[in-house]
Amino acid sequence: MGEYILYYRGRVFGGIYDDRLLVKPVPAAVKLMPDAALELPYDGAKEMLLVDNVDNREFLCELVQRMWEELLKK
Repeated sequence: MGEYILYYRGRVFGGIYDDRLLVKPVPAAVKLMPDAALELPYDGAKEMLLVDNVDNREFLCELVQRMWEELLKK
């Protein structure tokens, strides 16, 4: 499994795997990062979106908040 699993308000939205921030490919994340690469966090896992814009706090906050709203519905 990955190095760190990331939660926001009780919901898993992604993780840090081999120094990469990967998030679940929910529609909100795909919309905010339409050109993001899909990568495997580890062998046998489902593909996740690679977040390249890790230094932009505003972007990361928006990404996680929008993802959380969708993850609540699941």
